[in-house]
Amino acid sequence: MKLSATFRSAKIPRALPPKSGEPAAAASASCAPGSSPAEAAKGKAASGWCVYLIASSWIPRTYVGVTTDFPRRLRQHNGELKGGAKASSAGRPWNLACLIEGFVNRSEACEFESKWKNISRKMARKRSEPSMTSLLQHREMALSRLKTDLACSHLKIKWHSS
Repeated sequence: MKLSATFRSAKIPRALPPKSGEPAAAASASCAPGSSPAEAAKGKAASGWCVYLIASSWIPRTYVGVTTDFPRRLRQHNGELKGGAKASSAGRPWNLACLIEGFVNRSEACEFESKWKNISRKMARKRSEPSMTSLLQHREMALSRLKTDLACSHLKIKWHSS
């Protein structure tokens, strides 16, 4: 990465187009940092994007997010590593409630996360004092509704009991 003398901003080097004799698969593998040609050939399997639902141990609150490395992300939410979301700082410690794996790319995972949150917000809730059980049931019903709207047969959904 080079710095521009005029603006002192970072200039990201661009990958050159493949040479006429170089196969396209090898060219795309060289553009993805840290990936081998075997991983690039796998395509969907190499992605690793997942959507997760975590539940607070202290207050009746849940959080839905997207990541490629869930164990690291959970440690961030719990304050063990830098980078946790500000919205999750009040409910520490957090526990995994649901992990959904098998997304093709970040875009698909983010779309799923957004729709899950949106359906959860729009669904009617019981008027009583919220408990963790009722919150998780609410999220599970929203997920069931989302599964009927989207093609989710390729996703692996795992609920975890705490």
